[in-house]
Amino acid sequence: MKLAILIFYFAVLIGIGLYCRKHATDVNGFVLGGRNVGPWLTAFAYGTSYFSAVVFVGYAGQFGWRYGIAATWAGIGNALIGSLMAWFILGRRTRIMSQHLDSATMPQFFGKRFGSDALKIGASIIIFIFMIPYTASLYNGLSRLFGMAFDIDYSVCILLMAVLTAVYVIAGGYMATAINDFIQGLIMLVGIVAIIYAVFETQGGFMASLDGLARITDEKVSTTPGIFASFFGPDPLNLLFVVILTSLGTWGLPQMVQKFYAITNEQAIQKGTIISTLFAFVVAGGSYFHGGFGRLFSDKIDIAANGFDSIVPTMLSGLSAGMIAMVVILVLSASMSTLSSLVIASSSTLTIDLLKDNVIKNLSEARQVLIMRILIVVFIAISAVIALIQYTSSVHFIAQLMGVSWGAMAGSFLAPFMYSLYSKRVTVASCWACFIFSTVLMTANMIVRPMFPAIMQSPINSGAIAMLAGLLIVPIVSAFTSKPEKNLVDNAFACYDKETTVPQSVALGKK
Repeated sequence: MKLAILIFYFAVLIGIGLYCRKHATDVNGFVLGGRNVGPWLTAFAYGTSYFSAVVFVGYAGQFGWRYGIAATWAGIGNALIGSLMAWFILGRRTRIMSQHLDSATMPQFFGKRFGSDALKIGASIIIFIFMIPYTASLYNGLSRLFGMAFDIDYSVCILLMAVLTAVYVIAGGYMATAINDFIQGLIMLVGIVAIIYAVFETQGGFMASLDGLARITDEKVSTTPGIFASFFGPDPLNLLFVVILTSLGTWGLPQMVQKFYAITNEQAIQKGTIISTLFAFVVAGGSYFHGGFGRLFSDKIDIAANGFDSIVPTMLSGLSAGMIAMVVILVLSASMSTLSSLVIASSSTLTIDLLKDNVIKNLSEARQVLIMRILIVVFIAISAVIALIQYTSSVHFIAQLMGVSWGAMAGSFLAPFMYSLYSKRVTVASCWACFIFSTVLMTANMIVRPMFPAIMQSPINSGAIAMLAGLLIVPIVSAFTSKPEKNLVDNAFACYDKETTVPQSVALGKK
């Protein structure tokens, strides 16, 4: 039964990839779906790229164990900050200016917005380097669930996920990814609700589960009775860093921002904002809420031996065969949608921003698409190898890999990108300052972590600090460095002065 469901699911994914080949014949079609993707597909693509096995298995398990049901704040932050505010603050301006500058990637945006090829190349190198550890983290959580459900070797799980994702992304590009993301998103919505209900039933229902959690104590964490069932949990400060990293981080991640490039029009952004926010409330909120009850299964979990990533699989191991099949498909959907988004962002960045004109001259549209398809294979292969190496190395937790990756990329890009949509005063030097500060900080956190202050030894906390620091670095450095060329800036901001015609009902505020 489980195997039959999986085979059918794989066939649908590949079928959609082959069907969408007609949309992937040029760069604009392959990378952005022709900038004609509707609000539902875009909102689901945003949400499924956001939430993967990293959240459902890694973060939900680790932070649920540490903070109890207070970990749900991370899911609420993901919905309000990572989705609602991101769409509201970045959505329309990103679409308008990126289309005006004819940019298909974030590095290309930086290059044209600031008239700097060096800035474009620097951004593309950061993306390539720090996308890989994030991608590698996706395999880990998925493989643990596959191992629980089918007793399949870890390497087989990695190979299966890599090959399937490569097939439909290479065939259909962004449009195939967007359609599959919609299907995968529906599975995630239904699946997370069903799983939470099923897990509570194994513990006697919601009230019994909450009562059981309130009775659990851990003197190493806190001596306060019922702390894991409390509103803010045992460590509100570190929980705040988790909320910042996982919520604010989306504002500077290339694979997330790129969704705004592709949406069909500005009106679609309004609808997409609502859909994306509701999706995040259910999926992220549900995942962290579910993980908050992990300590009810402490008699079956050995954190020292198996790490935090074993918590959620253990919670689910007692479910029926049908429910376990749903779990596997849910996490498979989440992981493959995120993986497909990452490899498209990385391959397009390397091709358009690094190879084109810098390494290979006079690169035609057809050759660019071919190179992107080849790089998708290369990128997936590299991340799969790293995932296998990581599995046997000292980096045991999914959260560590994601924290380093998100901290470096979002810390580098969030502030320069956001400010450049709103302000004419942002300078090239301020962008470089952000790039250097965040990448050096997160690289040092990986290499010499014990030398950091206690609060910054966690890559989660360091990543959050990198993002917040960028919001100060850009305006401060811009105030003391040479102003950008006036004609260049005026040309970029001319896009906001274009007149648009809307139906009278829209002007009146009616739908």
